[in-house]
Amino acid sequence: MNTVFPEGFLWGGALAANQVEGAWQEDGKGLTTSDMQPEGIFGKVVRRKPGDFCIKDKAIDFYHRYPEDISLFAEMGFTCLRVSIAWARLFPQGDEPEPNEAGLAWYDKLFDELAAHHIQPLVTLSHYEMPWGLVEKYGGWASREVISCFERYARTVFQHYAHKVKLWLTFNEINMSLHAPLTGVGLQGNPGKTEIYQAIHHQLVASSLAVKACHELVPDGRIGNMLLGGLIYPLSCKPTDVFAALRENQNWQFFGDVQCRGAYPGYMKRYFRDNNIKLQIEPSDLTALSHTVDFVSLSYYMSGCATAEPELVEKLRGNILDMIPNPHLQSSEWGWQIDPVGLRTLLNMLWDRYQKPLFVVENGLGASEKPDADGKINDDYRINYINDHLVQAWEAINDGVELMGYTYWGPIDLISASKAEVKKRYGFIYVDLQQDGSGSLRRSRKKSFYWYQQIIKSNGAALKR
Repeated sequence: MNTVFPEGFLWGGALAANQVEGAWQEDGKGLTTSDMQPEGIFGKVVRRKPGDFCIKDKAIDFYHRYPEDISLFAEMGFTCLRVSIAWARLFPQGDEPEPNEAGLAWYDKLFDELAAHHIQPLVTLSHYEMPWGLVEKYGGWASREVISCFERYARTVFQHYAHKVKLWLTFNEINMSLHAPLTGVGLQGNPGKTEIYQAIHHQLVASSLAVKACHELVPDGRIGNMLLGGLIYPLSCKPTDVFAALRENQNWQFFGDVQCRGAYPGYMKRYFRDNNIKLQIEPSDLTALSHTVDFVSLSYYMSGCATAEPELVEKLRGNILDMIPNPHLQSSEWGWQIDPVGLRTLLNMLWDRYQKPLFVVENGLGASEKPDADGKINDDYRINYINDHLVQAWEAINDGVELMGYTYWGPIDLISASKAEVKKRYGFIYVDLQQDGSGSLRRSRKKSFYWYQQIIKSNGAALKR
């Protein structure tokens, strides 16, 4: 059997603006939901004052050091880098009629630098942040007004970068809004189910309008959605547990169903009826939803279990979701269960469901790390993790799944989203930065840097199977 990945398979890494850029108030950038949650996506809102410290304010200073970092990515052989645009760099309050030219210019420089190294950008329009002005003025995505604000932003970037960016994503892990509604849809306090799903509806409409705009303004481009791949197994073979797992999976598949099929599925209509959730849906919304994505992208870190008797087991938190642990799996330092075969299962599931190209745009292992006496980090645990997941991705391709590429999450150490930690390191590249903000920010290569370089160079043939 052929051991290489398909010709044209995209290899690279994935970053988010609010976790790497820093420069949180430079060049006219406005405040975002991320800036107002200095302790991460589950943290309380903090009214920022001059002099307040947040590790994300500087992050790894990608805003000023991107040429060095992109050079390192090119040394590894990247053919793709997933990045996000900070909406508030272009529209500081979110609803301005015209964009901030300084923000546009910075991303021009970023995309030009990538082009100079023959790295294709994959750009996420909204990755765990939105302008804080939209939260204060409109109540976030609870308001229909935000749809037009997002459409204006999307059309602006499509028009401006059409000749530089051909691959786009709308909302990062759009299904996480159910679990972190401030980060996902800009809702403060403790919103109820109706309020959350109404905001999600507005976001789904906005996503579809962005797809329509991309097809109009970037005719040779492709645009996808992005799902948090929360694969759930039944805890036992009891029929009730199997059905509980089906329902748990539908909780996140719903977002993909709307974005890929263009309509609300029957199981969600029943859920709304059973829970007395009545959404305000305009006829024009249904027309908008008919604009479906070209491909499906996903994150995958771990799997979990479901049971019809959840009171009998204890859940654990991993990658935003609370999951019942699988007794047959081991866990990472952060308690995230490691399940490479789950990636193959998930890719087959999504391919069978949507028959659209898939793209693994996040997968990675976070660990506490520091250089040894020789200044080296021998991260064999990361190498083993990625190797085993890539082998399963390759198996899925041989199963018939059309897989566009793989962008490892956090190819350079960054600030974690959930708790704004720098000690949880994912990178192939170590950044000298500590939680109190100290450190030289010097970049250095870990052992995995050279390993991933060989995997890309061989187009996957160097994987241990």
